[in-house]
Amino acid sequence: MNTEELTLSIEKALNEIRPFLNSDGGDISLVSIEDDKHVKVRLQGACTSCSLSMSTMKAGVETTIKKYAPQIETVQNIA
Repeated sequence: MNTEELTLSIEKALNEIRPFLNSDGGDISLVSIEDDKHVKVRLQGACTSCSLSMSTMKAGVETTIKKYAPQIETVQNIA
C-alpha cells in the first residue's frame, strides 16, 4: 500500500468512527502519517475534554484504523 492508498484507508476508517464522535459533540481529523506506521490524529469538540477520550482512542479509533490499515503500529492523539 503506497502513501496515498494508506491515507485514503485511514480517512475511510475515520469516516466510519466519525458519526459516533459527532453524536457526542466531537470529531476527529488526521494530522499526519509517519513512516507509514504511525498515525497522529486530533480529537476535536467535546472529545477534547471527555474523560473517556483515552478509551475512545484505543477501543474505537485505533481499532478501526488498524482494521483498514493493518500495518499501522501506533495511533496518537495530538492535543
